[in-house]
Formats: sequence, structure tokens, C-alpha cells
Amino acid sequence: MGCCQYFTPTEKGADTFTVDMPRLTFGRGCLAELGERVKARGVRRAAVITDRFIAGSEHMARARRSLDAAGVDYGVFDEIRIEPSDTSVMDATRFLEDGDFDGLISLGGGSVMDTAKAAMVYARYPATFSTYFAPPIGDGAAVPGPVLPHIACPTTSGTGSEMTGLSVIRLMDHDTKFVLASRYILPDEALVDPACTDTLPARVVASTGFDLLSHAIECYTARAYTHWDKIASPLARPMIQGANPWSDLHAREALRIADAYLVRGVADAADHEARDSLMWAATLAGMAFGNCGTHLPHAFSYGVTHLMHDVVTKDYPVPSPFVPHGISVILTSPSVFRFTAAGAPERHLEAAACLGADTREASNADAGEVVAARIVELMRATELPNGLQAVGFAGGDAEALADSAMRQRRAIGNAPRETNRDDAVGIFSGAMSYW
Repeated sequence: MGCCQYFTPTEKGADTFTVDMPRLTFGRGCLAELGERVKARGVRRAAVITDRFIAGSEHMARARRSLDAAGVDYGVFDEIRIEPSDTSVMDATRFLEDGDFDGLISLGGGSVMDTAKAAMVYARYPATFSTYFAPPIGDGAAVPGPVLPHIACPTTSGTGSEMTGLSVIRLMDHDTKFVLASRYILPDEALVDPACTDTLPARVVASTGFDLLSHAIECYTARAYTHWDKIASPLARPMIQGANPWSDLHAREALRIADAYLVRGVADAADHEARDSLMWAATLAGMAFGNCGTHLPHAFSYGVTHLMHDVVTKDYPVPSPFVPHGISVILTSPSVFRFTAAGAPERHLEAAACLGADTREASNADAGEVVAARIVELMRATELPNGLQAVGFAGGDAEALADSAMRQRRAIGNAPRETNRDDAVGIFSGAMSYW
């Protein structure tokens, strides 16, 4: 693989990269360790952030038993909004402010963990909500300092939020999602128990599985860190720093696991080998994009969720309009990679090979189509929607989708190919249907 060549230094580019990640515990049944791990951090009273579905589940019952056995006091907040917003984050913020907590546990999917991360910031460092978000919608202020000790316990196999210092929140005034990023919101520990996925419906496993898959391809095909401008202060280096050897390592393995187990994990909840493997792949992909950043599929997904209307998704008890994050990401991905492959064809072919595509006779000119065809094959095998038309969009929506997505400057800049509004319109037009 052309790893070293891809990271050839440039005249003014970065010559170093930084790796950040929490302490990680992985394994079926490890949620039982929660109480002792919280206690070992000296936490007197823990805030447990979860959602209403998890609150009544066996997963929460196991967490409660573990905390009770360790003698840890706690309070529970379960008023989480799926796809969190600034208003729902502020509800969690007030819970933290009123509860005399000195530690936090998040138990749930990406919406739970992202809410917890953001709420800790606003509880400790009150500000107008846009303060800590990047331009063009925010002030770009850095999170001033540490927040509560946080142990993240994911219950879905896709988001990877337990491994990142990133929180994705919908800002209601702009009616779209943006990213709050800081090393201070990186969880201190991640307890990743794949038994939590045993109860997930097939459509949830498909959505989260495609999220991890796209995390991995986006990391592997992202702009190299040496092609980002060098930052004078090492403490100011962003976590979204571009493709790097650390992220490569985990992205490749996550793709190999997705190739082997995504279809199986969707098809059979009793297939513990598949579901455990997907949980591990999600963790690996989180390690990758937490230190690299994503690019166009995630940037463009925010346009989809901004402008969606009159759509619901099976297995998600969420009112219309709602398209799960992983599905909003993957619906544009084949069209995206057909476009971005020209910027890094070898990397696209390598990613496709890890995902199980036959690349033996493929040339660089074939790279985008090879990646796209393999993703489409997996979409069809897991009964995902056939492009944006299947979730309510039409060709005439491409320009509005592009206008919305182009606000995601940092992620768009992380793509291996320069992307303007006209390019975005073409990508959205190409994502309307695939078969």
C-alpha cells in the first residue's frame, strides 16, 4: 500500500500528527465493570445520561446493579432527543447544573454520548450555544478547560462517539447539524460491551453499520495530514487533522470486519460473532475518525437531515421527518466516492479491497466505481433505501442540498479533492438512485 508516499511532506504542511483516545475496555459483559471503574475515579455522585428506551432496558438494569454494588450514588437523565439539538442539550445541561455531580456516565448510542459531551461543556462553561462551534455558524471559541470525568458506554455498533472528542448537535436556528470538537470532551474511559447490541433491530444495525463503514472509508481516503497547514502551537492542532498512519491502521481493519460481518449482523440478532465484530469495528472506526475526521459523506448527510420531509424509518420510533444518521451518510457515499476517487485513486482502491471488492484488474480510473459498486452491493443486501429518492428527495432538490451541505467547511476541506458548490450539486444529483 502507498502509505508512506501518501504522507510525503509538503512545503508548508504539517509534519506531525497527534493521537488521542480514551482508556478502552472491550468485551461481552464488561458493562458489569462500570461501578468499580466509576468508583476508582473517585466519583461521589454520577450523572447517568441515557434515553427512554435504554432507561427501561436490561442494559440499564445491569449498569444500576454494578453502580449499586460499588456503592456509587447516581441520578438518571433520560430525556434525550434522537439526533440531539441545542434545546435538548440545554435540558441535559440544567440537569447537570442542578444535580451536584462530580462524574458522568453515558449509556446509549451516539445521540446519548454526544448530548453528554456537549452538556458537560455548557454546565461548566456557560455561553451562548454557538460559542464553541466553528464558523460560519459559531464563534470558533475553544472549550476553556476540563469537564467532568466521563465513562462512555455505547449500546450501538456504529457511531464510535465513545472514542472521540466530537459532539454532533442540531442547531435549531440553522435547522442543521454542526460539530463541537475539543480534546476536553474526549471520554476518559470507554466500556464497550457488544452484548448491548443483542436487542438491536435489523434496521438499526444496518444504519449504524454503514456509519462505521463510511467512517472508515472517509478516513482512509481523506486528505493527508501533511497537506493541512502546519499549526504553530502543538496545543492548537485540531483533532480533524487528516489521514494519518494511526487512522489508516484502524480504518483498514474496520473495513475488513464490515466486509465479513455487516450482512450477517443485520440478518441475525443471535449471530453474536457478527454483532460482536461490528461493535469492535465501530470502536476501531471511532479511533480512526477521532484522529482524522470524516469528509464529504458526513458533510453531505447534514444537508439530507436538514431538508428531509415526510419520511420515517422502520425500527426507529421517531416521528417524521427522520432519516437515521448512518442512512443519511451512506445514501450519498457511492456518488461521493465516484467523485473523490480522482483525488486519491490508489487509496480508494485499497479501501475497496479491504471492503471485499475485487480490485485485481482495476485501474486508477476505475477506483471510484469499484468503491461505489461494493457499497451499493452491501446496501442492496441489507435492504437499504435506493438513494435519496427513496427518502423523499427529487432531482430538483440537489441545489438546495448542496447549499446546505457546503456550510460544513472543515469536513469538506478534508476530502482528497477540492469540492465546490457545482461539484456538490452533481454529487447529490448522482445520489438520487443507484439501481
